[in-house]
Formats: sequence, C-alpha cells, structure tokens
Amino acid sequence: MRTGAHQDPVRDWLVLILLSTIVLAGIIVWNVWAFDTVASGGIIGNSTIGTSAVPGRFSLDAIRTIFANRAAEEAKYVTGAYRYTDPSQ
Repeated sequence: MRTGAHQDPVRDWLVLILLSTIVLAGIIVWNVWAFDTVASGGIIGNSTIGTSAVPGRFSLDAIRTIFANRAAEEAKYVTGAYRYTDPSQ
C-alpha cells in the first residue's frame, strides 16, 4: 500500500519545462539588453576612473628592470649556468 501524496510525472515534467523556458527567456532578454547597451556605446557595470595614457617615469623604470632581469635569466640558460637533465633522453 502506498502512502503519501499522489505523484504525477506529467505535472512534474510540465513544471520543469516551464521553469526552464522562463530561465531561457530571462537569459535571452539579458543578452539582448547587454548587446544593445554595448552596441550603443554604453557601459555595463561600474565605469572605471580614467588614468593617464602616458606611463610615468616610475612605471618605465620598473618595466626596464623586469626586462633586464629576464635577460639576465636568459643569459644564465645560454651560458650554461643552469644545468638540467632532459628526462626524454
């Protein structure tokens, strides 16, 4: 003997399909709105504060230091300061 509420699989599937359709419609509406906003030159989310397009002296010095360090590491590989065993051989 079965106890509990009457189960109707057709009703469950209809509810699932209805919820899926509502979610899909929401996604489509969101994407159309986002596309229209961006296509018309708008911004989605918070606008960023404009910064100077020209990097400062400190930034340029930091970049030069990074490239100098990378060049020094590359020289260590080329001159043989770093030795490693190739496991494929």
